[in-house]
Amino acid sequence: MGYRSLAETVLDLEKTRQLVRINTEIDPCLEAAEIQRRVYLAGGPALLFARVKGCSFPMVSNLFGTMERTRFLFRDSLEAVRHLVELKIDPSQFAKRPWRYRGLPRTLWSMWTRRVRTGPVVQHETTLDQLPQLKSWPNDGGPFITLPQVYSEHPDHPGFKNSNLGMYRVQFGGNDFIPNREVGLHYQIHRSVGVHHAAAVRRGEKLPVNIFVGGPPAMTLAAVMPLPEGLSELLFGAALGRRPIRMICRKGELPIYADADFCISGTIDPQRTKMEGPFGDHLGYYSLQHPFPVLEVEHVYHRTGAIWPFTVVGRPPQEDTSFGEIIHEITGPIIPTVLPGVKAIHAVDAAGVHPLLLAIGSERYVPYAAERTPQELLTTANAILGQGQLSLAKYLLIVAQEDQPELDIHEMPAYFRHLLERVDWQNDLHFQTRTTMDTLDYSGSGFNQGSKVVIAAAGAKKRDLAMELPRELRLPDGFRQPRIALPGVLVIETPNGRTGETSLERFCTALSAQSKSLGSFPLIVLVDDSEFAARTLNNWLWVTFTRSNPAVDISGLESFSQDKHWGCRGSLVIDARIKPHHAPPLIEDPAVTRRVDEHAARGGPLHGLF
Repeated sequence: MGYRSLAETVLDLEKTRQLVRINTEIDPCLEAAEIQRRVYLAGGPALLFARVKGCSFPMVSNLFGTMERTRFLFRDSLEAVRHLVELKIDPSQFAKRPWRYRGLPRTLWSMWTRRVRTGPVVQHETTLDQLPQLKSWPNDGGPFITLPQVYSEHPDHPGFKNSNLGMYRVQFGGNDFIPNREVGLHYQIHRSVGVHHAAAVRRGEKLPVNIFVGGPPAMTLAAVMPLPEGLSELLFGAALGRRPIRMICRKGELPIYADADFCISGTIDPQRTKMEGPFGDHLGYYSLQHPFPVLEVEHVYHRTGAIWPFTVVGRPPQEDTSFGEIIHEITGPIIPTVLPGVKAIHAVDAAGVHPLLLAIGSERYVPYAAERTPQELLTTANAILGQGQLSLAKYLLIVAQEDQPELDIHEMPAYFRHLLERVDWQNDLHFQTRTTMDTLDYSGSGFNQGSKVVIAAAGAKKRDLAMELPRELRLPDGFRQPRIALPGVLVIETPNGRTGETSLERFCTALSAQSKSLGSFPLIVLVDDSEFAARTLNNWLWVTFTRSNPAVDISGLESFSQDKHWGCRGSLVIDARIKPHHAPPLIEDPAVTRRVDEHAARGGPLHGLF
């Protein structure tokens, strides 16, 4: 539906019983976030916090908490946007099936940016300390905006055509930020706003930036869409919202989204940074303090009846899981046109999205070969790692569609079974060492520093995978409690991961003598708590791929190095224990947990929500 405002969205969800209004006063410091996490995990409704402690603005969360509700919000536009994607892939489809695209003119009519002189968002001004001081985790460095829409334009080519609307981290209090005058912005230089920042550095001038909060949900989704540079998020938001985007244009000022609930307006001095963070992030750990750009605040606007939307970032799944799913629904079909040979890609949410990427490709280079081996898959893997946010992948696993055409990339147990039955650790490991990695991933050797590995498997099945522990397994001292996480995958517990007292290489050397008997377990993962890691698939994915740096933490039984290629003849071993340099995992505040428990008890304001 083409909502005109966030308030209209809230009323529609309340009318259709998809939103619950909470009239008890709720503290935005930790309490609101813990309530949101619990309601999300229970598959519950959107939440309107009508009374927010220390603040006159209500807050809303969990708008995108289920895929059903996310599709409901865009029920009148999703099909049309998918049709636009189809025609981008193959314009000839319009002539072949014109009736299918009969709604296209209505969508195209809405895809423009309308210049206006004023709008609801500039009706009032306030200060940063009057906004909801939302903290999600005990050690967060201050209040954060968790659903911001950060707007900038290219200094060399100003205007909507070269603008960027992105969802970047915004800290508006705490640390050394001057109260009510400074905001911390966390973004990587490869993002479009980073391109604008780099241009401002070259020109020696400040970069104007506006931070929008709220407004119709279409703009929130547009801000997280991984659109290629040069394709306007504003036009995409217009297509999703089924109405032109109204931008307030004043001489000498950066345009302001007229229908937002809030706008923080200011400039970035490209020569200045301040320490931003810590912040509980989507990998399930804190991202620590680092220097990032500072926004010098000039105005804080808000509309009459403004509502502050928020979400919680933390170990997946969280509400942003829905963003990933809806983005895949919209853009999934276009991937093969951008990356020839790629049949499907899945950034695994449970592993923190960026650390683990699964792919299915084609293996057609030598169709007459007696035995298929990864060749085209390696070309495809390099192309994947050169694409935007896909370049942040730490583990890229890719298999050949020809070996099992019906394989579903989202059925992860089946995918891992397929790969582990076919992989040859002597040939199929391909490392990139001393390279860049996700800023938020602390498993590497330094800030933004780490490694990648491509595991490419193709050909006939090579082994059966075991589901029972080998009776003759003898573990070296300090290693204990072996458990099976998946067919062919052992997790083994060892203490002292933080102190490094137990060596990965010592384990591999000791077990190499048992390499033959472990043939049905091609993958072994060393963990701090094997019961936890083996308890669920999500636990195993999170532990294995967020706590390891491939070039450092991968070893194997009967390993060798030949012509600068590393491999092993026996089981591959991943050290996924927490290391001394890792960031701490996210843990809730016990006092806040007890308070939320009281709210959820019979007769309490949250009873029945989770």
